[in-house]
Amino acid sequence: MSFSKMAQNVCTIKRPTKVVDPDGFGTMTEQAILSNVHCYREGRHGSEKWANLSTFSDVTDLFRLRVDPSIHITTNDLLYCGDECFRIYSVENIRGRGMYLEILATKVVPSVG
Repeated sequence: MSFSKMAQNVCTIKRPTKVVDPDGFGTMTEQAILSNVHCYREGRHGSEKWANLSTFSDVTDLFRLRVDPSIHITTNDLLYCGDECFRIYSVENIRGRGMYLEILATKVVPSVG
């Protein structure tokens, strides 16, 4: 894996939080920015690696990124790359060092209506 490719895209990781107004109604907002990181993004295509990931049928993109070990990224977080939003499907620690993460994500497409 080539980590030098991470200089191409800048992604923002946000954590959705629930905000309750004075009347008691809750709304979800993405207020907390966890990190802005350089990442490598690979879209789904017909390679051998994506054939092996066929069990993840909803996954549209794979991200590799380097993060601060004090930041804990979960599947509840959202990943923004440019003007696109991705819901994190899985997070894997590469080589067990806590420096590089491999994230499988699904692109969030707004509904028309």
